[in-house]
Amino acid sequence: MNTTQEQLQARRDELRSRIEAIHRDIGGGLEKDYEEQAIQLENLEVLQEIVRVAEQELREIEMKLADLQANASD
Repeated sequence: MNTTQEQLQARRDELRSRIEAIHRDIGGGLEKDYEEQAIQLENLEVLQEIVRVAEQELREIEMKLADLQANASD
């Protein structure tokens, strides 16, 4: 395996972990305290955007890895 592929795989794993952690955080529900709920709801929009960007980057990395693997088998 070459360095580029290893770096892409490491980044892929990092993104997957980040996305899973955010999904767990979002799925945890809202606090009982209304002030905390307000903060959570403000943060929800930011977290959703982080997930969107991370998922986009993840798709790009997976395509690059697929290209590298296809080129290696040629």
